[in-house]
Amino acid sequence: CVETHKEFNLSLAVKHQTITNGLKYSLATGNWGDQKKSMAAKAGVSQVLNRYTYASTLSHLRRCNTPLGREGKIAKPRQLHNTHWGMVCPAETPEGQACGLVKNLALMACISVGSYSAPVIEFLEEWGLESLEENAHSSTPCTKVFVNGVWMGVHRDPANLVKTIKKLRRKDDISPEVSVVRDIRERELRLYTDAGRVCRPLFIVENQQLVLQKKHIK
Repeated sequence: CVETHKEFNLSLAVKHQTITNGLKYSLATGNWGDQKKSMAAKAGVSQVLNRYTYASTLSHLRRCNTPLGREGKIAKPRQLHNTHWGMVCPAETPEGQACGLVKNLALMACISVGSYSAPVIEFLEEWGLESLEENAHSSTPCTKVFVNGVWMGVHRDPANLVKTIKKLRRKDDISPEVSVVRDIRERELRLYTDAGRVCRPLFIVENQQLVLQKKHIK
């Protein structure tokens, strides 16, 4: 094309029909992969959405499949763990071999989409976060601050920092999806902004009183 000064035409090099047919086959059958290598293809990637009732549609959209063999009387993977409280429905599961292996998200739970960690790091630097180099020879007790598993520095007043971050989150100054975990025993403060975390709503209680009022719901 360069030598003959002709316009480059992609359709001459690639058969677009091959890609179209492959995608159509995968979406129609749910077997994701090459049609000729059907044994190696991943099954059930695309499914027809269940529309019997509104509740069954919601159930189908919030299904979690455990990638384990259905055969065998394995009890442990079929049971709910304590950490699933409020995040996985304890009642909705199919009967038979898939019992407990196919779980459903609770109706109030949601999966985090993920947001930038830069605004959180910027706020931490403004609110007294000390870098590791500055604090290398200090003997005073400090709390380690982690953002998405990365040790960013240390802080002298973690209780006040957690309180301020929660206030900012409630005002929507930082993303409502940001998780704040303070481990007092290990002296660690962990902040998470990544995608794929299961979140659930909690009531805000101050001085043994529920902050949520009727005006908030309206």
